[in-house]
Order: sequence, then C-alpha cells, then structure tokens
Amino acid sequence: MAGEKLWGGETEKAIGNFPVSGEPIPAAVAHWLGRIKAAAARANADLGLLDRDKAERIAAAGDRVAAGEFDDQFPIDVFQTGSGTSSNMNANEVMASLAGEGVHPNDDVNMGQSSNDVFPSAVHCAALGEVAHDLLPALERLAASLERKAHEFDDIVKSGRTHWMDAVPVTLGQEFAGYAAQVRQGLARVEDAMPRLGQIPLGGTATGTGLNTHAEFAARVREYLSRETGLTISAPADHFEAQAARDGLVEASGALKVVAVSLTKIANDLRFLGSGPRAGLGELFLPELQKGSSIMPGKVNPVIPEVVTQVAAQVIGNDAAITIGGMNGHFELNVYIPLMARNLLQSISLLASASRLLAEKCVDGIEANREQCERYAELTLSAATALNPVIGYDKATELVKQAAATGRSLRELAREMGVEESVLDEALDYHAMAKPHG
Repeated sequence: MAGEKLWGGETEKAIGNFPVSGEPIPAAVAHWLGRIKAAAARANADLGLLDRDKAERIAAAGDRVAAGEFDDQFPIDVFQTGSGTSSNMNANEVMASLAGEGVHPNDDVNMGQSSNDVFPSAVHCAALGEVAHDLLPALERLAASLERKAHEFDDIVKSGRTHWMDAVPVTLGQEFAGYAAQVRQGLARVEDAMPRLGQIPLGGTATGTGLNTHAEFAARVREYLSRETGLTISAPADHFEAQAARDGLVEASGALKVVAVSLTKIANDLRFLGSGPRAGLGELFLPELQKGSSIMPGKVNPVIPEVVTQVAAQVIGNDAAITIGGMNGHFELNVYIPLMARNLLQSISLLASASRLLAEKCVDGIEANREQCERYAELTLSAATALNPVIGYDKATELVKQAAATGRSLRELAREMGVEESVLDEALDYHAMAKPHG
C-alpha cells in the first residue's frame, strides 16, 4: 500500500479546509488514535457488539497505525477543527481501509466513541507516554550528571555572589548540588502531574453522558491500554469535567514551564561562570565544541547553554498558548485541543533533548578552574561577615570599606585593629565559612 491514499472523503475535505501551517498533528497522537481504536474494537467484540473477525481486522490496523507504519496517512493540518474531529475521522477512514471489506469508518472503527472523547484521550495518553519514556529519563540523566560534578567539586572554595556582587564563600560543589536539586524538583513536579494527565475522558462520547456507548466500554479499553503500555491510564474524576476542560494538559505544561525556568537558571550560571577566558569570571572550563566566530580566531562560545535557554523560551511560550487554550473551554467541550497537543508534545520533546544535550555535551565535560575559584574566595570582602561575632557589624563594615579603598587584605587590617592571629585564623578559614556546620 506504499504511496496509496488510505483516507477518504472527510479527510480530503479537511485537507482542503485547513491549509494553515503545513504541520500535521503530532505523530504520537496519531499513534494513540490507532492504539485506542484497536483496544476499542477488541472491547466491543468482548461485549458482543462487534463481529469478532471484523474487530480483529480493525485492531490489527490500529496496531499498525500505533507502530507508526502509516504516519504519512495523517496529513491534516494541526490547526484544524478544535475538537480534533477531522483527525479522528482521518483515523477512522485509514483504519477502515486497512481493515478491508465490510468495515465502516463510523459504525465500526468509531463504535462507542466520539471525537470529543477519543481525540483528547489520545492527546493525554500521548503526552503521558512521552513524559514517561523520554522526558523523565532525560531529566534523571541531567540530575545525575550535576550530582557527579557536585561531588567532584565539593572542596573547591570560591566567592559566593548575590545581586551579582561578592558574597560570603561557598564551594563550587554546593552550587552544583543546588542545580541538581532544581532538576530533581522539576522531575518530581512533572511526576506529580502524571496521575491527572492519565485521566482520560473516553466513554463520555459527545457531551460526557456516554450516549451510544456500552457502560463497560471505557473501563475495558483502559484495561487493554494500561496492560499494553504499562502506563497508568484511569477514569476521569467526572466525565463532564473531563469532556469540557483540559486542566490536566494545562497542569502538565505548567510543570514543564518550571523545568524550563530551572534549566534557564542553570544554563545561564554555567555560561557566566565559564565566561572568559581572560576577561570573564573564568571559574569553569566548558567543553569546547566548535569555532565560536567567523572572524575572531580561537573564540569558543557556550553553545549548549545557549541552546538550552532558547528551548526554555519556546517551552514558556508554548505554555502561554496552552494556558489560553485551557481557559477557553466552553460548556461541554474545549475546542483548542489540537493546539494544546502540538505545544505540549513539542515542549516535552524539546526539554528532553535539551536536558540530554546539557548533560552529555556540557556538564559531563566541565572542569573547574580551582586556582581562579580560590583566588576569588580570598578576594571577597564579604568574608568580613565571619568577623561580626568578634568585632561587631559596624567595625566589620569599616574594615570592608578600608580594604576596598586601600586594596589591603582583611586579615592585615583586622590585625591592626587588634584582632589576635589565632582568632583570624579561625574566622577567615574560607572552607569553614562555606561549610560552617561541617
């Protein structure tokens, strides 16, 4: 059937009606339409509603769609009728053609279903699967990479910075441990959204009432899907909530936005700390991946952090559109589902790719400039904070001002104030300042 058009008249109409972006629905959604309709055919046969032979032919067709064999048979633009009706009809027509003689797209392939419950179910399941199999492993990979660097850099003392100004000493390892915790917190936020992402409206048919479907249909389909994929796919809290609102998608996107914010913070810190090599902070050596300039010889740029921050900006933009889509559910249906599907699945994919790149092409290869870090630790005038218990805040302030004005060291000036050397040795121990509680 290579090159053959398996779709029918309804698909053809939609192709003509929506020449918008040239971008079809996400492949994962098409795959899940096939997977759901295969399970639906088997469930309807189990319930005695569909001839077993016909059901098996439909299910076999759905399995092939789910496996990605027929992605080219889903040509309708993603910016289409907001319920996804066109793509649902597209799936019905393709699977009916594949199933062969006597199979009707609506009466058989679409039995017990409506676009209004099947299409959003496919979107939720597609997002759930991509999060589980792509994003979470990528975030785990990044967190582990950052944790290894935190351990490696644990004893490297440096100046802290607050407000972009010198602050009391910290260790480079502490900074990297903070980055790792950000990623792990983000991973946990995404995981927290998954139970509600896995609630699908299947069984509600057109408006949430379940008209024209068997009372056991949805539960049987969910059981097939969960057993086949290992994902937790569950009933909605309420069919009218699940039909009319897409809050599960909005929540998942919100968690992705937080991850994007965290990755921006981490990527920016890495490129700032690696700035230089002579006129920047120069505390880190980032991996040198490619030439950084077509005119300046030897210039190397922090290209991976730059990619990560661009991805984060896109994800935040996607979230804004998803938020607008979510708030525009009206009465018994939300008609922004294709947009939300496109943006959410793109965000999942982009964040997964960016996280892997950041780990593999940047963090894994970072080296510390120990000498520079320790020099900054000794230079920071905020180390005078450790003298507060000895000479008081006001005298410590005077000490800092004198040191800044004269270029003399804190130790030298404090000694002139009469602070004993043993006290200075204890108070101005930079490693102890970074880890006052051991």
